[in-house]
Amino acid sequence: MARKYNSLNLAGALIFIGILQWFMTVLASETLFPGYSTRANDLSDLASTVPPNISLVQPSAMLFNTATFLIGLLVLISALLIYRACKKQLFPALFAISGLAAMAVGVFPGDTGSIHALVAMAWFVTGPLSAIAAYGFLSKPFAYFSIAIGVFALIVLFSAVFMGQTSPFLVFGRGGEERMLAYPVVLWMMALAGYLMGSSQINAEK
Repeated sequence: MARKYNSLNLAGALIFIGILQWFMTVLASETLFPGYSTRANDLSDLASTVPPNISLVQPSAMLFNTATFLIGLLVLISALLIYRACKKQLFPALFAISGLAAMAVGVFPGDTGSIHALVAMAWFVTGPLSAIAAYGFLSKPFAYFSIAIGVFALIVLFSAVFMGQTSPFLVFGRGGEERMLAYPVVLWMMALAGYLMGSSQINAEK
């Protein structure tokens, strides 16, 4: 049992480190990018804007790509540790895929065009689905918040993809709309990290 708890504690610590370094690096990259707007610019514009109007600004690009790859790697390792401890399949699998997708976003920035769009969409889908799938792994009331966050993020994604310029979330601008999708999931991951680091209270066989 102690081994299971240790695996969950380590998973939480790795997620916490990943989220903290990513948030701090994003903030630093935004300040180092002349004219960057959280309303008008996507998060991934910090690495490179998309074709045909490619704009790559250093050191923002290097910082963002490194931090995004690192958060993906730490999530992937954490997903393997969670699976090792609890033998759940759906949640760790989706969480691992979201980590791989984040790593790919760090490798394929906006100037790679369709490849970047594909891996970014993979993260936007698997991140919220991970939060929903975590319901059976988490204790209540966190389990309820986890579902709500995942569903909300998918609603924002659905609006962005299928409603386009009529999406109600565009009131916050293109960058704001993307942050309404990404930030709730990232903050859920931070809450998950704290939950796992206190995993002596978790029923690891749940």
